[in-house]
Amino acid sequence: MEQGHYSVGLDIGTTKIVAIIGRENEYGKLEVLGVGKSKSLGVHRGVVNNITQTIQSIQQAVTQAEADSGLKISNVVVGIAGQHIRSIQHADYITRPNSEEVISEDDLERLTRQVHKLVMLPGEEIIHVLPQEYKVDGQAEIKEPIGMYGGRLEANFHVVVGQVSSIRNIGRCIKSSGLDLSDITLEPVASANAVLSQEEKEAGVAMIDIGGGTTDLAIFKDGIIRHTAVIPFGGNVITEDIKDGCSIIEKQAELLKMKFGSAWPGENKDNEIVSIPGLRGRDPKEITLKNLSKIINARVVEIIEQVFVEIKNYGHDDPRKKLIAGIVLTGGGSQLKHIKQLVEYITGMDTRIGYPNEHLAGDSNEEITSPVYATAVGLLMHAIQKDRRNRPEPQPTSDPSSGHDQFTAASEADHTPTESQGDTTTAEASADAQATGKPEKKERKSTFDSWIERFITFLNDAE
Repeated sequence: MEQGHYSVGLDIGTTKIVAIIGRENEYGKLEVLGVGKSKSLGVHRGVVNNITQTIQSIQQAVTQAEADSGLKISNVVVGIAGQHIRSIQHADYITRPNSEEVISEDDLERLTRQVHKLVMLPGEEIIHVLPQEYKVDGQAEIKEPIGMYGGRLEANFHVVVGQVSSIRNIGRCIKSSGLDLSDITLEPVASANAVLSQEEKEAGVAMIDIGGGTTDLAIFKDGIIRHTAVIPFGGNVITEDIKDGCSIIEKQAELLKMKFGSAWPGENKDNEIVSIPGLRGRDPKEITLKNLSKIINARVVEIIEQVFVEIKNYGHDDPRKKLIAGIVLTGGGSQLKHIKQLVEYITGMDTRIGYPNEHLAGDSNEEITSPVYATAVGLLMHAIQKDRRNRPEPQPTSDPSSGHDQFTAASEADHTPTESQGDTTTAEASADAQATGKPEKKERKSTFDSWIERFITFLNDAE
């Protein structure tokens, strides 16, 4: 396969690990070049609890993706979730030394860095600092303050916090698998980017990603992320309940859930029975679908009610914070029969199933468009956006077509992803600026990017 510019997203889930290779086509859609998946061993409720097994599962998924695409994977963007993730709202401000100068990117970074200095609980670290609205000299509801005059710059922040040990364990698994960690992002944010439209984010929407080990929530309003939460239950607890309630093995319980399971008990008649083969010549077990649905319904109701508590905590009952676009369900658990109707019944909110196909190229494999791959597709989108920011910008030319060719050539020649790629690009840009006598363009580098670099340095030093 042609060695063009491509990116990789790696979803380390509780039930499966997915590596997805892709690039952006000329229409701005994601072209998936290869997918690899493996059974996730060593991850419990989104947290690594067995390093060796997790490394083996990652290597298996990566090897499969490389074989599928004919490309070599060297660096990845990874998602983080788990019951240790929590979020807080925080307001902060800075006083600018010279209010006669316009607000610049540096001012915003200084304000964000200040939030990163917040004192957390022992063993916790800030993962994301997501700005919401800004205030300039008391003027509120400003989304983009750059270019404005003002002495006092304030902002409301959504701060995502996680356990240091869990974050470092993921980094260690990536490094021990022979890969470079390009970036870490919050999985609910990645899933939301894959399945939500900008109109839904503006109107107000709650994205619920029901995974194997956890259920992730991300709430958007006015195009800004307002609330995130991770509920430590998912599809696996439903399977456990079926296993215990019907006295069958886990593999049979999972198949029973997927093939005959329903979240709405009234759907099944009393005389509908499924026969489960017995172990080692034992008599088969007969299970009524009504009982199966009752077991599933009880656990799904518990999960959705916990999520609804988080939606109320955000302030959904306030008319100004009302989520007009309702709820979008995604993840493997969203494929459970009649779950959409049950969620609407419990919450009273409009609900739809979220598929990541809106951002995928038309010829994509049908399997990838499933809600199961929403997080992986979202991580790939994040990886492509990050690579696009790190790539040198095309030089302006008088002929639009030649400019396009120049950009294509630059992006294809540019790709061999390494940890130091960003530094090399910056150095080249600086050298070009000195040679031409033009002022060097300062690349935007977020505080989180700086944190990632420090984290990668920590991993290197730990060996």
